[in-house]
Amino acid sequence: MSEQDMSEITLPFCQIDDEGRMWRRPEESEWCEVRNSEIHGSGIFAAKDIPVGTPIMEYVGEVIGKEESDRRGLDRMEHANKTGDAAVYIFIINDDFDIDGSYEWNIARLINHSCSPNCESAIDEDDRIWLSAAEYIPKGAELSFDYGFDLENYLDHPCRCGTDNCIGYIVGRDYWKGLKKLEKKRLAKVVGKAKKKDKGKKKRKSGKK
Repeated sequence: MSEQDMSEITLPFCQIDDEGRMWRRPEESEWCEVRNSEIHGSGIFAAKDIPVGTPIMEYVGEVIGKEESDRRGLDRMEHANKTGDAAVYIFIINDDFDIDGSYEWNIARLINHSCSPNCESAIDEDDRIWLSAAEYIPKGAELSFDYGFDLENYLDHPCRCGTDNCIGYIVGRDYWKGLKKLEKKRLAKVVGKAKKKDKGKKKRKSGKK
């Protein structure tokens, strides 16, 4: 479906501006608040005890077609390569639409990754993306979820969640098995190079009078 064809389609709970752009706007959540995070930058914290299964906040922003989503994603990856800022806030909604949540009023974009997340994302019957409590979350705890990143450029995304089972990189749990294999090979190469370097130093020393 072309971008022009999609301009004639709207999703539930969306607002259309004068330029024909489609938006999902935030509603204030009673469950969470923004604070400084020990994981990274600003994070989202429980404003009160949150029961398991509670929809905490909606992921909102500009609803865009796949072509525009790909264009923005590539632009931001190029920006990330230049600046080191790897923040890409585009979520998939369905086969036709994604949502760009890179706006300050979308506080859901601030939720940090964790290898032991206490939240999960889900899309409801109205194609709205919600972050919900995957377990009981006590007041004051930082909210987190699994970003689900694949293994491409994983070395550029070290994880700082600090949990007991932290895998070391921001990689989705589905990719952990593959990550462990890659890390085993990578570390073996590092050790091999270090041994060769050390062996070369010993030879140079033994050759001195």
